[in-house]
Amino acid sequence: MLTPDHISDSVEVVTVRRDSSAPSGETTVVRLLGLLPATWSCTSEVSPDRVRLRIELAGGTDRSAVRRALREVLADTALYGWAQEN
Repeated sequence: MLTPDHISDSVEVVTVRRDSSAPSGETTVVRLLGLLPATWSCTSEVSPDRVRLRIELAGGTDRSAVRRALREVLADTALYGWAQEN
C-alpha cells in the first residue's frame, strides 16, 4: 500500500509475504533496497512477513515514480511471494 505519510515529503510502502516459502522480511528488505534507485533515501521496519519502507520524496522523485518503481521491483523474481499490501 502506498499512503501519504504524516510528513508530506515521504511515501510509505508496505509489502507482505503472500507465500510461506518466500524468503523472510530480513532478506526481502535487502533485495527491495537493492532494486530501488540508489539515490532514494529510505528507512525500514522489518518483520518476518512484512516490510515497511518510508521513501523520502526529493530530487524530482514523486509518488507516481515510487509507484512505478515498486511495481517493477515486485515483478522481479527475487521478490517472488511478496506483494504490495492492499
